Amino acid sequence: MNITIIGASAGLGFETVKRGIDRTHTITTLSRSEIKMEENKSLKVIIGDATIKADLLKAIQNADALIVTLGTSKNMKTTTLFSDFAKLMVEIQTENKISIPFIFVTGFGAGESKNYVSWIVKMFLKYFLKDVYADKTKMEEIITSSDLNWTVVRPGRLLDKELTAQYRIENKLFKGINIGGINRADVADFLIKQAENQTELKKYVAIAEK
Repeated sequence: MNITIIGASAGLGFETVKRGIDRTHTITTLSRSEIKMEENKSLKVIIGDATIKADLLKAIQNADALIVTLGTSKNMKTTTLFSDFAKLMVEIQTENKISIPFIFVTGFGAGESKNYVSWIVKMFLKYFLKDVYADKTKMEEIITSSDLNWTVVRPGRLLDKELTAQYRIENKLFKGINIGGINRADVADFLIKQAENQTELKKYVAIAEK
């Protein structure tokens, strides 16, 4: 498959690139920074801005699936990155009638899931990531109101551990759901497998360690 990954230069996006290549896919990336990886014939790197139409169109050309792992790194300031991207993606889909799988990563605490986090996470979101998660929620609202073939993935706290390919997914919210930490490598595994076979179409999926 040809899989495009938006926001792939570090963290979860970078892990998703590696997992996609491991599973023998051709990967196209769009990010503002270079991908620090050995040259690979299965990898096409585009340096650009996901909120600029020409850059985004170039990145998704010939894609069989699109994975969005946009992030603000350690910047906790007010942002419109996520909602700006979502508006542009919907505009492009409306113009081009794109029917491929779209897998969007936000975080457990975005949207309605904010009512199901632990009190510690609730305090962290309230005092540190309130504005970032407000914009992630806007992205969810824009995307899920569109005609895109979307899946929204809400991982718990991202950890730097080895791939296990063993994790728990929940596509419904319930009292005591307990979405804790999850390896970036395992989230990446789930994202690539959803690109291959979108079993969670039009669902919000929380993901955590088993």
